[in-house]
Amino acid sequence: MNSYGADLFSGVDRLRAQLVNNAELMADCQHAEVEVSPKEILNHIENVILGIVTSLSNNEAPVLSLPNRSSWANISFDSAIGLQMSSGSSITTIRSDCPSSATKFAQILKVLSVVYRLVQSNSYATKRDIYYNDTQLFGSQTTVDRIVDDISCMLKIPRRSLHVLATSKGLISGDLCYLEEDGTRIDCHSSSNAVAVSSNIGGIRNIVSSAKFVMIVEKDATFQRLLDDNFCTKLSPCIIITGKGMPDVNSRLMVRKLWDTLHIPIFALVDADPHGIEIMCIYKYGSVAMSFEAHSLTVPSVMWLGLLPSDLQRLRVPDDALTPLSKRDESKLNSLLKRPYLTSQPGWQKEMELMQQTKVKAEIQSLAAISPDFLTSTYLPNKLRYGGWV
Repeated sequence: MNSYGADLFSGVDRLRAQLVNNAELMADCQHAEVEVSPKEILNHIENVILGIVTSLSNNEAPVLSLPNRSSWANISFDSAIGLQMSSGSSITTIRSDCPSSATKFAQILKVLSVVYRLVQSNSYATKRDIYYNDTQLFGSQTTVDRIVDDISCMLKIPRRSLHVLATSKGLISGDLCYLEEDGTRIDCHSSSNAVAVSSNIGGIRNIVSSAKFVMIVEKDATFQRLLDDNFCTKLSPCIIITGKGMPDVNSRLMVRKLWDTLHIPIFALVDADPHGIEIMCIYKYGSVAMSFEAHSLTVPSVMWLGLLPSDLQRLRVPDDALTPLSKRDESKLNSLLKRPYLTSQPGWQKEMELMQQTKVKAEIQSLAAISPDFLTSTYLPNKLRYGGWV
């Protein structure tokens, strides 16, 4: 144990015991992701193509039906899972004979053909590879990203089972070692250099860690500051991870993988503003767009460590380090307060209502106004020692 003393993790250990107990109680509510065989995936795609061929043979314009991934009306909330797509969700039809959707119809078929070949040959490609396969058809990388998710949702098959990988933007550091699918050993212990989050989380195995907790850090700048201050050494053993803002799927999968493997507390360190809160909610409860994969992406045990709106008053953060909420911030905050999961988080609701009343926000960096190293020398150690999370 380091110089902070054995009592540093007493509150964290109590939280872990509580979370493990809750996880056991919720086990019946959560469904382990079922591995989809290559044959099943190929059959799913063949059925889609068969439907198109059947329509053509009947002199009908082929139509593809996609679950609507953008509507809250299609979402249900389960405290043990998060936001999940309802079984009777509304459908968006993509017609081949309609000028407004014909291009998307062609794009979906193109990606389906690529996925079919990948699965058939047991090879992998990145979404970037697919885009460069036909840049004129797709127009942008964003189009490919969206279509891959649409296909995953339509076929009810996890994206990684489609053999399509996404380049990770996240970073991870701390008391963690594991093997990549190709046998490469990854060691995250370096105090100065973080490791890029894997592009194939499903292939990770042999995870070894003595970490007491995982801390999700909203922004890369804060994450780098923690590395510079040797946070993982000072509060060893722990793991820190960042998705560099709005998290990519791989960063979310990695957090879920760590929870499933280690069952240790997972804390979120985000700015005290509506944007930071929304990012934390995505890790904890998921997003509407990816609700069809909620079982493998959400971690409902995530706790809000900071920066809390109440911390700004308690620590007397100087006024010149605070920023008034913009109209957009207020709108986002009002929207968050109406989310279905807030009723199960009265502590979060109270903090957000305080932000609504004070009409101010603050970045984590605002703590430097108290003292340059306040975040790592005082704020986080005290939070972890005395249970300052909600």
